[in-house]
Amino acid sequence: MTEYAAIIPITILALSAIAAMVAEAIRRPGERMPMAGFGIIGSAGAALASIFLWDTDAQSFGVIRSDNFALFINIVLCIVGVLTMLFSHETVERDEIPAGEYYALTLFALCGMMMMAAATDLLVIFVALEILSLAVYVLTGIRRGSAASAEAGFKYFLLGAFSSAFFLYGVAFAFALSGSTRIEEISGAFSSDGSAPPTLALMAVGLLAVGFCFKISAVPFHMWTPDAYEGAPTLVTAFMSTGVKAAAFAAFARVFLSPLEPLQDQWIPLLSAIAVVTMILGTVVGVVQTNIKRMLAYSSIAHAGYLMLGIIAANSTGKAAILFYLLTYAISNLGALGIVALLGSAQQQHDELRDFAGLWKSRPALAALMTVFLLSLGGFPPMAGFIGKWYIFSAAVQEGHYWLAIIAVLTSVVSVFFYLRIVVMMYMTEGTEVVRPRLPATAVAGLALATIAVFYLGVLPTRVIDLALASISTIF
Repeated sequence: MTEYAAIIPITILALSAIAAMVAEAIRRPGERMPMAGFGIIGSAGAALASIFLWDTDAQSFGVIRSDNFALFINIVLCIVGVLTMLFSHETVERDEIPAGEYYALTLFALCGMMMMAAATDLLVIFVALEILSLAVYVLTGIRRGSAASAEAGFKYFLLGAFSSAFFLYGVAFAFALSGSTRIEEISGAFSSDGSAPPTLALMAVGLLAVGFCFKISAVPFHMWTPDAYEGAPTLVTAFMSTGVKAAAFAAFARVFLSPLEPLQDQWIPLLSAIAVVTMILGTVVGVVQTNIKRMLAYSSIAHAGYLMLGIIAANSTGKAAILFYLLTYAISNLGALGIVALLGSAQQQHDELRDFAGLWKSRPALAALMTVFLLSLGGFPPMAGFIGKWYIFSAAVQEGHYWLAIIAVLTSVVSVFFYLRIVVMMYMTEGTEVVRPRLPATAVAGLALATIAVFYLGVLPTRVIDLALASISTIF
């Protein structure tokens, strides 16, 4: 029975999602039901299960393996889930989003994300990718009365289906070469004896890279990101910009740094070029945005470029840095977008840059917290984002990728401009009087937890970094 332990976190989330669906079905019209509680309990329960499974010799249920790498990602995803639920309690009702559907889809998406991070079979990674993608497609367009939301969901769906086809073709070529879709068996088919890799291997690598690059919003597969982020409900934007990225990078690292490692000479130049254009485009285009959600969408694209440095470095520092960076980015981005969502109203999202003018006068505490999260995203000490960037840039330098590190540092400096634009707008620009909604206690708790985590990871990161280093030894 011990093999079933590997799927306990996923099972807890699935049962919570089913409970939310049943609660929605039996709820009387007009009755308020705290459905966010199902998500909070499910996410917290999955996190506890992942902690108890730590260092249990990598229990496996078929092709789902609960090694420490997957468990670390599980904990990151559970943090994303808890913060999303804490911010969602009031905003879901305010925006008239179907609560049962929203919480169930969010939890099912988390199931797919955990499955994607833990899968050791390319076909199972594809199935997990589709589980999370279908849920996020619907979440993007869940505001049925909004044309922008429907358009965003439709664009995301079309481009997502297109990228899934590329990924599946990559799986097919890998199978044709190795006779299996299991990661450990594919690894043996990619020879490291110095001979030129077969054409099938190169095609498999290229097509798999396209599938992963779409999900992490890397250029030139980023086209869906700004429109989807802007059109989706703000909390859905926060959820998919953090959770989907964490799951996709986990699978990206598991595939490229294990079975495809012998082909590093072929895929490192490709990923390096993609990382460079991703960092530059995400930063340069983000500077001219006036909508905060689009601005943070291009910020997300730039951060994907930074994270790719960990895969390109392919050393122990880079592998662990990916995990630590995903955690710091998730908390900082969720905090920033959570504040954007909480400041909105049923009539207007208040997600334009001008909507933050003079926020320090009407809501000084929120202005201060927004500043903390933005400075963390920009990489200012002593926030978590600084340690994350320093750690991942160091990994690139250790492997001699100096030019990549230089570009990363320069684009990171430029990106500070659009984060500080919001800060300047809040503190140095006079704004019109706007009625700000009351903050619910759950949202205050979420912001407090995120703020504590940002400073803890920035000031005392050693413990978490050591856990990240320990986790990568279980698969690489």
